[in-house]
Amino acid sequence: MKNVENEQLFTITHGYEDYQDQLGAVSPPVFFSSLHVFPTFEEYLRAGEQQDDETFIYGRVSNPTVRLLEKKLAALEHGADALVFGSGMAAATSAILATCQAGDHILCMRDSYRPVHSFMHSVGMPRMKMDISFISGLDLEEIKREIRPNTKLMILESPATFVFSVVDIRAIADVCRERGIKTYMDNTYCTPLFQNPLDMGIDIVMHTLSKYVGGHSDVIGGALISKDKGFIHQMRHGTREWLGGILGPMEAWLAIRGLRSMPARLAMHQDTALKVARFLESHPKVKAVHYTGLASHPQAELIKKQMRGHTGLMSFELDREPEDAVKVINALKLFGKGCSWGGFESLALCPLYTADEAALKNAGVSRGLIRIHCGLEGADNLIADLTRALDMIS
Repeated sequence: MKNVENEQLFTITHGYEDYQDQLGAVSPPVFFSSLHVFPTFEEYLRAGEQQDDETFIYGRVSNPTVRLLEKKLAALEHGADALVFGSGMAAATSAILATCQAGDHILCMRDSYRPVHSFMHSVGMPRMKMDISFISGLDLEEIKREIRPNTKLMILESPATFVFSVVDIRAIADVCRERGIKTYMDNTYCTPLFQNPLDMGIDIVMHTLSKYVGGHSDVIGGALISKDKGFIHQMRHGTREWLGGILGPMEAWLAIRGLRSMPARLAMHQDTALKVARFLESHPKVKAVHYTGLASHPQAELIKKQMRGHTGLMSFELDREPEDAVKVINALKLFGKGCSWGGFESLALCPLYTADEAALKNAGVSRGLIRIHCGLEGADNLIADLTRALDMIS
C-alpha cells in the first residue's frame, strides 16, 4: 500500500468534526431525532424554502450524523458533495433515476454488479421504457459503436466483479463527455484510498458502504459522490427525499467508525491477499489467478496508472471440473461460505456456478471460478487452510 495522502488521513480521523460541538467527545454523537424544531414558525418556513444542506428539518431529507459521513466521503473521493443511502442498490438505482428518463438508453459493463442488471430488466426496461446495452468496457471502439443518440448514462465497474479486469477510466470518460453522456462508476473495490475516478473524469462514483468502508460486516449502506454539487443537491431534495432511501443515523455512525480504521485494514487485506495470490499462482492444481496486485495481471500497466493499491478480493480457477471447486470451498475452515466481502472475515464461493452459458462465455471462465475474500485472519492461516482444501481433491 502506497502512502495515503495526509489530507485523506486527516479527513478520516478528524475531518468536519468539532470536539467543542461534541461536548468534548472523541466520537461524534448519533442524532436519532426524526425532526428538528425552530425558534419561530417563520424560521421554519425560511429553512424549507432555502433548502440549505446544512440545515436540518426532517430525517427523511437529512440528519447531522448522516451529513458528517457525506462530507467525509466527498472529501475522500475529491468530490464536491455526497449522498448516502440505505443500501448500495438504493444508491445505484437512484443514480439511474436521477440521470435517465423514459426512452433513454444506458450502456453497461457486462461484468458489473448483477442486481443493477436485474433492476433494468425487471423495472427500468418494462416499466420505465428505458433500454440497456451490455458491453465489455475494454474496447473503446465497441463503446463508440454502441452509443446511440438517446444514450444518457454509462455504468462502469473497475476492477470488475469476477476476473478483476480493468477499464481505461480516463479514456472512457472522455468519450462519454464528448457525447454528453453521464458516467457512473462503482469504486467499492478500490475505495477512495486506492482510486479516485472523479479525478479521471467520471461524473458519479458509487460505494457500497457494507464493504471496506464499514469493514465489520454489520452495516448496509450506499453512497454517491460527484464533483457536481448541484446534482447532489437536487438528488438530496428530489430523488432521495421522494424515494425515502436515506441511510439511518446509526448506520452512518457505524460507517464513520469503519472509516477510522480503513487505512490500517486495507494495508493488511492487501498484504494478506498478495501472499495468498502468489501461493495460488504457484499451486499445481490452480490454472489461473485473477488479482490486480499480481505482476502477471494482463493489465498490470493500466493498473499502475489508475490504482494506488489492492484489496482482499480475488478469484482463481482450478485445472479440474467445477464440482471440484465446490469440494474445495466446502473443505475450507476459515473461509465462510457467503456473499459480500470487505469485512474482517474471509469468504469463498463460486459466484457463477449457476450462471448460463452466455454469462460464462462473456466472463471467459467456467462455472467453477472460485472467488475469495482474504480477511484479517493472517496470510499464513489462510494459506494453510487453502492448502488443506486443495490437497483433498485428487
